[in-house]
Amino acid sequence: MKLRISLKCTLSALAVMASCVFAGQAMAAATAPAGNAKAALGKTSMCIGCHGIPGYKASFPEVYHVPKIAGQNAQYIIAALKEYASGARTFPTMEAIAKSLSAQDMADIAAYYSSLK
Repeated sequence: MKLRISLKCTLSALAVMASCVFAGQAMAAATAPAGNAKAALGKTSMCIGCHGIPGYKASFPEVYHVPKIAGQNAQYIIAALKEYASGARTFPTMEAIAKSLSAQDMADIAAYYSSLK
């Protein structure tokens, strides 16, 4: 009997935690700024030097194949920029650039690049 009650309580607690996580994600998505591709035009000059050159390789701190971001999913671009800004991803140039961007800048840049082929 105690095992059943304990299992029911545990399952109930897990259900409550899961609903809180999903609610938190929904609230975060609802409060995230909407990207504006046209507003990004003045913000992408720092990106074009590396990401706008097909086959470009950076040579600092090591030879690094610069990824193509045109046509990439907007949410992925935002997530990557946030990870660079927080230090979860590391590359000196990207860290500095991402730390200088606001959430709106990230959303605008992501909207712009995701609209390209």
